[in-house]
Amino acid sequence: MRIGVDVGGTNTDAVLIDGLRIIATNKQPTTPDVSSGVSAAIRAVLEEGNVAPGAITAVMIGTTHFTNALVEANRLDRVAIMRLASPSGEALPPFTGWPAPLAKQICGQIFLLPGGYEFDGREISAFDEERVREAARRCGESGIDSIAVSSAFAPINSAMEERAAQAIRAEHPGASISLSHTIGRLGLIERENGVILNAALAGLARHVVASLERALSDLKLAAPLFISQNDGTLISAQDAARYPVMTIGSGPTNSMRGAAFLTGINDAIVMDVGGTTCDIGVLSKGFPRESSISVDIGGVRTNFRMPDILALGLGGGTRIHLDPELYMADLLAETDLRIGPDSVGYRILQDAFLFGGRTLTASDIAVAAGRTRFGDPARIPPLSATVQTAIWRRIQAMFADGIDRMKTAKGEVPIIAVGGGHFLIDDDLPGATQVLRPAHASVANAVGAAIAQIGAQLEQIVDYDSVPRHAALERMREAVSARVAANGGLRESIQIVDMEEVFLSYLPGRSAQVRMKAVGDLAEPSSPAAGTVIAGARHAH
Repeated sequence: MRIGVDVGGTNTDAVLIDGLRIIATNKQPTTPDVSSGVSAAIRAVLEEGNVAPGAITAVMIGTTHFTNALVEANRLDRVAIMRLASPSGEALPPFTGWPAPLAKQICGQIFLLPGGYEFDGREISAFDEERVREAARRCGESGIDSIAVSSAFAPINSAMEERAAQAIRAEHPGASISLSHTIGRLGLIERENGVILNAALAGLARHVVASLERALSDLKLAAPLFISQNDGTLISAQDAARYPVMTIGSGPTNSMRGAAFLTGINDAIVMDVGGTTCDIGVLSKGFPRESSISVDIGGVRTNFRMPDILALGLGGGTRIHLDPELYMADLLAETDLRIGPDSVGYRILQDAFLFGGRTLTASDIAVAAGRTRFGDPARIPPLSATVQTAIWRRIQAMFADGIDRMKTAKGEVPIIAVGGGHFLIDDDLPGATQVLRPAHASVANAVGAAIAQIGAQLEQIVDYDSVPRHAALERMREAVSARVAANGGLRESIQIVDMEEVFLSYLPGRSAQVRMKAVGDLAEPSSPAAGTVIAGARHAH
C-alpha cells in the first residue's frame, strides 16, 4: 500500500492506494507550516481505510514549499557563485536579468574563475585549483555556506565542476555545494540561474525534508519517503534535499499523471483547477509535455526540466471584482467586471460568502448557478441572472483561451478536468471534444504522486562518426537505465519513454544532441501488491 500527498496553495490532498484500488482520500486545508496539514491528511486516510501504519510501503509527497519560497523570496540562503569560464565567459555576470530584490537577497559573493570548455570540448582555460580554494576560504570566512558552481558546457564535460567541488570541500567542509551539470541543460546563463536557485533553497530543503520525515515518524510510518519531481517521477527525500529545484513543478505534473491514471488516456489536455490557479498542461504518452524553452521561475530564466504549464489565476477561491451595487444589474459593461487573478486561497472557508465571509468568489458563482453544491447557498447575496451569466461566460472564455494557447494544432481536443475546483469547467467548453471528470478527480494530484515511478534523464552530445549511431544510443540507454536502477527503480520494469535527437550543424562530422528519459517501477521487494500499483498504472496508460 502507498500513500500519495500533494500540497497545494489552498488544499493538501492525500490518497491511500492498494494495487489499482483507491482505498481512501482526504482533503485538508493547507496549513502555514505545511507539515501539520500533511500529517492531518495522512492520518485521515489511514483512519478511513482502517489501515495500520506498518502496512504502508512508501509515501510520496509533492510540496509547494520551494515554489512558495522563491515566489515570496522568503527563507532563502545567501549564495556564493563560482563561474569557471574566464576569460571569455565574463561578458554577462551572474544574476544578470534577475529581479533586483531577489538578487540582492541571494547574492553573497561572485567569483569569475578560469576554466570551462568550448562547444567542441576544447578548454577555454586551464582549471586553477588554488583560486578555487581561495574562493572557498573567503566563503567560509564570510559565513556563506551555500555555493553554486557553473562551468561553460559542463553538461558535455563535468570534470572541472567535480574538481571544483573537491577543492571547495577541502577548504570549507561545511559548505553545501550545487553543481550546474546536475541541474540544467546547455546554455550557461540559464543553467547557472538554476543552480543558484538550487543553492539558495539548500537550507530550506534540509529543513523541509527533516520536518516531513518527523511527521511520518510521529505517525509511526516507517515507510521510505519520496518527493515528486518536475517531470512526474520520484526522487528520494535525500536527493530532494540536494536538488530542491527539481521538485518545484511537481504539483501540476502530479495532477497530469493522476489524470492519465484515472482515465486511461495518454494524450489529452489536463486542466487542474485548484483554489488559487488553473494549471493547464498537455499529456503526451502518459507524461507531461516538457517545456522546450527557458522557464521563468520567480522572474529568473532557467533551463532545467520543467513541465510545459500555463497557470491561469482562476480557481475556486478566485475573487470576483464587482461592485455590490451591480449584483442585481440587468446590464453589465465590460469594465464593470474583473475576475482574479487574486484569490482568498486557503482562507476560502472564512472569506467566501458560502461560508459566512464577505468576499464574492468563483465558488460562490458556481453554487449560485447550480453547477455544484457545498457550503450554505443561502449566504450568497442575490445575483441577477444577467450577472451570473456574465461571470460564468467570462470564466469559460478564460479557460477556452488557455486551451488555445496550449494546443499545437487546430481542432478540438479531449479535456480531463481535475482538481477541487473542476466544477468551474463547463461540459460545453469551447475547444473541447469532451470534458472528462474521472472518479476522484478532486484528488488527482495526490493520485499522481502515489503512482509515480522512478525516473532519470541523460543528455549528451554524440559524434556518430566516431561511434555508430545504434551503439551510441544503446550506450545511453544502458547509462540512463543504470541511473533509474541506482535511484531505486526495478531493473526489469525500466523503459525509455522519451528521446530527443537534434543534429548540430555547427559541429564537425555527424554530431547530435541526444536527450533520453527512462522510468521504472519503484522496487518494493517486501510488498508485491505495491509493485502492482505502478505496473498496472503503466499498462493502463
